[in-house]
Amino acid sequence: MSKFKQLFGDKKPIISMVHLLPMPGSPLYDADAGIDGIVAAARKDLTALQEADVDAVMFGNENDRPYELKVDIASTAAMAYVIGQLRNEIKKPFGVNVLWDPMSTVALATATGASFVREIFTGTYASDMGPWTPNAGEALRYRNRLGRDDLVMLYNVSAEFADSMDKRPLADRARSAVFSSIPDAVLVSGAITGEAAEMTDLKSVKEKVTDTPVLANTGVRHNTVADILKIADGCIVGSSLKVDGNTWNPVDPERAKEFMQIVKAARGG
Repeated sequence: MSKFKQLFGDKKPIISMVHLLPMPGSPLYDADAGIDGIVAAARKDLTALQEADVDAVMFGNENDRPYELKVDIASTAAMAYVIGQLRNEIKKPFGVNVLWDPMSTVALATATGASFVREIFTGTYASDMGPWTPNAGEALRYRNRLGRDDLVMLYNVSAEFADSMDKRPLADRARSAVFSSIPDAVLVSGAITGEAAEMTDLKSVKEKVTDTPVLANTGVRHNTVADILKIADGCIVGSSLKVDGNTWNPVDPERAKEFMQIVKAARGG
C-alpha cells in the first residue's frame, strides 16, 4: 500500500490550508500582535476547518511575501513554535509547506511531527523570486537522514509565480518527476495562489501518471470541486474557504462546511 493511501485511505482527500499570518522578520509581520497573534489566528482557522470535517490540514507561510527560495531560519523556527502551540488541538492528519524551500519544509515536518509536506521539489523555473532550481535528491536524502522516510511527499509540478524553463508538456514533466524523484503524489496548480489549474492540464497529467495520485493544488471552488474530483485523486483548498473567498482573509466556518457538504455528496456520502 502506498504511503498516500495509508495516510488518507480510499477517499479523495480534501487538504485545507491554515495560512499563517506573516512570520517575524517578513515585510508584512504585525509586530504589535506578535507571535501570540499568529497563534490565535491559526487556532481560529484550525478550529473552523476541523469542525467542517476536512480530511487534513496544512500549515503554510503564504503571507510571507515576497517569498524566499532559502527561507530565513527565524521563519521556520516561528512556524514550528506556532504549530507546537496548537499541536494538542490538531485532530486531523497535518502537513507543512515553507514557501519555497524544500529543506526548510522537511526540517519543519520533522520538528512538528507532520505527516506530509508540499513543495516544488523538481524542475527549473524563471520566477518572481529569481532563478529557481530545487533539488529533489538533496531533499529526500535530508528527509531520510532526519529519520522521516515515512513522510508523505507531495510534489507540485507546475510552480506558481513562475514559468518552467523545461518546455516539455506538463504531463511529460510530471511523468518524468514520478520516474526519477518518487513522489507520493503529484500536484497541478494554476499560475498563482487561488487561481485554478486548467482542467486540460489536470486531465493530461492524470492520463500520463497512472500509478501515482494526482491532486488539484490551487483555485478549487464550491462550484468546481465536484467536477475536479471526477478527475483528480483529491485537492488542496485554501482561498475558497475564506471570508468572501479571499486568500488573505480568515477561514469562514460556513463556507468551509458548505464546501465539505458538496465534497461528501460528490464522493458518494
